[in-house]
Amino acid sequence: MMNVGHRHGDRLIAWTARATWAPLAGTAAAAAASIAVSLALPSAVGAAVNAVLAGTGSTAVYAELAVLLLAAALADVVSGVAGITSVASATRMLRLRAIDRVLRTDAAGAAAFPAGELVNRLVGNTATTGYVPATLLQIVSGLVLSAGGVVALFVIDWRVGVAFLSGVPVALVVMRVFVARVSGLYGDYQRAQGRLAARLTETLAGIRTVRAAGTADREIARVLRPLPELSAAGHALWRAQAQSVWRITLILPLVEVLVLAVAGLGVAQGRLPAGALLATAGYTALGLVFVEQIDPLLGMAFGRSAAVRVHDVLALPVPAAGTRPLPPGPGTLSFRGVTVRRGGTSLLDDVDLEIPAGAMTAVVGGSGAGKSTLALLAGRLADPDGGQVLLDGVPLRDVDPGALRDAVAYAFERPMLLGGDIAGMISYGAPACTPEAVRAAATAAAVDDVIRRLPSGYATPAADAPLSGGEVQRLGLARAFLRQARVTVLDDATSSLDTATEARVSRALAEGMRGRTRLVIAHRPATAALADLVVWLDAGRVRGRGTHQELWRDPAYRALFASAEQAGTPQRDEEDTWTSAR
Repeated sequence: MMNVGHRHGDRLIAWTARATWAPLAGTAAAAAASIAVSLALPSAVGAAVNAVLAGTGSTAVYAELAVLLLAAALADVVSGVAGITSVASATRMLRLRAIDRVLRTDAAGAAAFPAGELVNRLVGNTATTGYVPATLLQIVSGLVLSAGGVVALFVIDWRVGVAFLSGVPVALVVMRVFVARVSGLYGDYQRAQGRLAARLTETLAGIRTVRAAGTADREIARVLRPLPELSAAGHALWRAQAQSVWRITLILPLVEVLVLAVAGLGVAQGRLPAGALLATAGYTALGLVFVEQIDPLLGMAFGRSAAVRVHDVLALPVPAAGTRPLPPGPGTLSFRGVTVRRGGTSLLDDVDLEIPAGAMTAVVGGSGAGKSTLALLAGRLADPDGGQVLLDGVPLRDVDPGALRDAVAYAFERPMLLGGDIAGMISYGAPACTPEAVRAAATAAAVDDVIRRLPSGYATPAADAPLSGGEVQRLGLARAFLRQARVTVLDDATSSLDTATEARVSRALAEGMRGRTRLVIAHRPATAALADLVVWLDAGRVRGRGTHQELWRDPAYRALFASAEQAGTPQRDEEDTWTSAR
């Protein structure tokens, strides 16, 4: 399974290299120049020494050496800048691609990773993967430089070259064992790190609940539960590195001593000039550069493991986008044989349902009945596993996404304050609307008076606005009212409102949007009573439909609202099922 994952990760790395070929080409050119200068330097130093000892030194010899030193410094600077540019470009492209995939996946895909785990993959793992192409280029450059150094040693004296090669096999074996071992250990480390980040994010999101319940110690223990696993993986990484470092540290001086001894013997015997000893020292250092690739190789191992985790995000399913325009229509929603399963649980089971055009339809049911799932399907935020959903006779799978977003508006239980200021939050997704339309929508959602009391009114930054949960919900409702869409879906969007405010909003929904199709997840009898049609869901099936007065004769129907009022806040087990889909 790991091998399959690594193949996927390697393909992602190859794509990243192709996508950032321009900065990589600059890095490669700078590296080639640096290699050429580095290979010329030891020979130039040896020639200068020989010229000095022979008394034939000239300004040209010293000038050549100075130019090479300056060129080496310049090549290093250019190579460093090009490498950083390449890494930044690769990381940016990976993050944009991963974020695009997350934003385009359906409800099940969005719930595939906990928020903290997803952030870890989008931020940390993309950065680690982004380093891989430049690191690979660094490794190749190091190997080329080492090969050039070895060739130069053989040019100086074949005995010197053979002495160098005698220590190479041992170093290669140590490096190979180290990299193979560390690759698996780093994967374990990243998985434990992701689990810890996911738990921490969950706890921070519910910090008020934790404080109110006095369960801080228990939450700390829960968040830190993956810590021993993280520590064990980290210590294993450290031990693997320590064991390899001392072996490499022992091998390198032995190789250098052996090579210099052979070269010194050549100088003593008169086979080599004195300057050849300095050249040999320089080329031995270059030949051993391949051993210094242990850190880049370690980075490659880390990058491959990170690429697997980024690939998992990129593999999230994206519903195929339709291409058909949506013809004019009154807003009739049709569910035909719709079935949705998640994790072995049927959220909706062969549902046949017609939502009348221009009517207000309330969907009621106990926890886990499938209400939120039905709401997600209405605007194709999710696709059914079986059957199809149609809007005015056109299957939603075939409709162009832009046209569908214009036709179906949503208000959720926990709307996000996106859009900058309060006016931008209400007009989010409809930037062409006028300030008057924004205020009218806020008035309909019973939140205009709240906004006007804010320090800067509608220009107040949304992140700085001291809003309650109910007020945030009303902003979400205003956003949906502003759209004036063909179909408006309210998915538990009034659960945090007090009874009086909900009554005002419900009247605006029933009267102010008359003639537009409204699908409302209802938990209170007053909301259901305002609806033209009530659909009663039970265990993923339609148990009944009719007006609220007609259904009220059934004791089981009355019990739905009694249990909701007793609980205080409605439960959303079907949404939990979506969230737990892995």
